[in-house]
Amino acid sequence: MTGTLAPSKPLNAQDRCDRCGAQAYVRATMAGGAELLFCAHHGRKYGENLRAKGADIHDETDKLIENRLRGDDHA
Repeated sequence: MTGTLAPSKPLNAQDRCDRCGAQAYVRATMAGGAELLFCAHHGRKYGENLRAKGADIHDETDKLIENRLRGDDHA
């Protein structure tokens, strides 16, 4: 985190990817405050480019691993 933005709230099942509609696990907050939400796949695809443009990336893809370890296949 850059320290200039307020901490963002955790993503939940209602947060959907702006590209495909799957559950969002990555939030990209642009310098002006606009937010983009991405699933793990699109977060990996666009994350580095957005970071290079100054976006703050909040990545919760570790939830996918935690859910698999618990046996929850709906994440």
